[in-house]
Amino acid sequence: MSTYDASSIKVLKGLEGVRKRPAMYIAGTGTDGYHQLLSEILDNAVDEALAGYANEIKVTLHADGSASVEDNGRGIPVGIMPGEGRPAVEVIYTELHAGGKFEEGAYKVSGGLHGVGASVVNALSAWTVVEVFRDGKHYRIQFSRGRVVEPLTELGPAPKHKTGTRVHFLPDATIFEPGLEFDFRRVRRRVREVSFLAGGLKIILKDERKGKEEVFHDKGGVASFAKALAEGEELLYDKPVRLHGQVEDVEVDVGLIHTKGYTTELLTYANMIPTRDGGVHLSGFRTAYTRALNKYAQRAGLVKNGQPTPSGEDLLEGLFAVISVKIPQPQFEGQTKGKLLNPEAQSAVTKVVYDQLMEHLERNPRVAKLIYEKALRAAQAREAARKARELVRRQNPLESDDLPGKLADCQTENPDEAELFIVEGDSAGGSAKQGRDRRFQAILPLRGKILNVEKANLQKALKNNEIRAMVAAIGAGIDGTGQDGHFDLESVRYHKIILMTDADVDGSHIRTLLLTFFYRYMRPVIEAGYLYIAQPPLYRLKVGRKIEYVYDDETLRKKLAALEGKPYEIQRFKGLGEMNPEQLWETTMNPETRVLRQVTIEDALEANEIFERLMGSEVAPRREFIEENARFAELDV
Repeated sequence: MSTYDASSIKVLKGLEGVRKRPAMYIAGTGTDGYHQLLSEILDNAVDEALAGYANEIKVTLHADGSASVEDNGRGIPVGIMPGEGRPAVEVIYTELHAGGKFEEGAYKVSGGLHGVGASVVNALSAWTVVEVFRDGKHYRIQFSRGRVVEPLTELGPAPKHKTGTRVHFLPDATIFEPGLEFDFRRVRRRVREVSFLAGGLKIILKDERKGKEEVFHDKGGVASFAKALAEGEELLYDKPVRLHGQVEDVEVDVGLIHTKGYTTELLTYANMIPTRDGGVHLSGFRTAYTRALNKYAQRAGLVKNGQPTPSGEDLLEGLFAVISVKIPQPQFEGQTKGKLLNPEAQSAVTKVVYDQLMEHLERNPRVAKLIYEKALRAAQAREAARKARELVRRQNPLESDDLPGKLADCQTENPDEAELFIVEGDSAGGSAKQGRDRRFQAILPLRGKILNVEKANLQKALKNNEIRAMVAAIGAGIDGTGQDGHFDLESVRYHKIILMTDADVDGSHIRTLLLTFFYRYMRPVIEAGYLYIAQPPLYRLKVGRKIEYVYDDETLRKKLAALEGKPYEIQRFKGLGEMNPEQLWETTMNPETRVLRQVTIEDALEANEIFERLMGSEVAPRREFIEENARFAELDV
């Protein structure tokens, strides 16, 4: 046995703890954590804008893989900190929980709470250079992996009228997964998001690697953001609505617009930080929004006897909204700031949204009537959803008549172990049923292409036999609004739902239709990480007695080139149905050898844009996408 005594105890000095356990401070060492470094520095610059001291930020992705953020704010203090004997900028970048966000007079509101952003970025970077322009002087300090390598130095006078801070850093390759780099599209999304939320802040994004530069400078604020979210949808009215006010120290800013479609999208922010898990400000909005619409409908005589009563979810159908609060001391769940907890934010949002929405409805009775009539139609769709939920209520999943007849269910009743393969075609379904491990793998074959739900409402979707079969098999009902009001995630019968389609153009189309369905009507399944895409091989390569399966043309070309004249046989699989059960199990279904791609939603705005562009009613955006990407399609001739 090893000895456990005082010598076994280790104290990690300075930022050593961050480097030892980075996942405690950022979202892991994968691409999320990598990009969070840039977000932390950008958030600090945005805080200067929120405080009213900056109106321009420059974000640059450099050719060497590093990134920099520069603002024209006040500049980080460089004076000697009392009790520390070191410049403030050095302390901020080398000590956890150091910064101006704890002192109420320094920042009225800020995205940072814990005061660890700058120091964590410094600890997890191979090098960091901080330049400060302040009091007419230009200063610089350099770090490596959290330690000072060049002390604060005055370089000379600053350019005339120039103030602010520039932070330039390179993430440490020894900390993060190999091959990571900054994704321009991902950074662009965040920059665009901030430009909407700041409403007047100018952000210049430059990618030196590709010679790109974009300027974001939107003065429409959250109202413009809501309209951008709804891009591609048919609007119920033309001009987005802004609800803005302040209750004590909490500033509330809400933008919303209604569409004629069936999708609901509610994005929430606290001090410009996305709160992807919502929180009290989302609860306050939903309560006030529903109460205001119901109250107005009663006053205006829109409620008729014999009509269904719209629920809160019905009233939200077709709504795209951005709920942003600015609060002096935000309380989040964790450093990743996924959920806002401050109760004062809830009461502030409730008051501002109710008062101002009521006033807006009174001034615009035509718009109010359109919104309420749409909610009445949604109530009818809700009845269809209720019937769908009843369809999947059963005592014994293996014997109930409510399950679709073509479902070959698995034996386990533990959702954590159970897998559902949604398979293209009866032929492939037959092979999958024979090749599966029936203990934990269920097979649901679909016939042909399912309905494109991007162009259909919930009532029409539920008349489609294939969609009804999926709803019944999964067992959790259906989500009619993009929220989870009609969907019980706890009732999902399989925690791996795997889309298995042919590796050709038709298979890709079917897979896109299925993804559209899950995104619009079972989004909680995606958010929980339950949805996957199978990766069937394209080729069977036989060299002598050795058989190998190849998943793409590029890999095949490399393998053939390496054979150096050896005889070989190639079989091209045009569809899953061409594989015998043993081949399908070995290549695509065996947990020991298969490759699965997990479906995630990184950004709601971009996800909406993609589905509207590819699957929406407008033809022009889809044609443009096809023309741009047709050269990438692998077609059999």
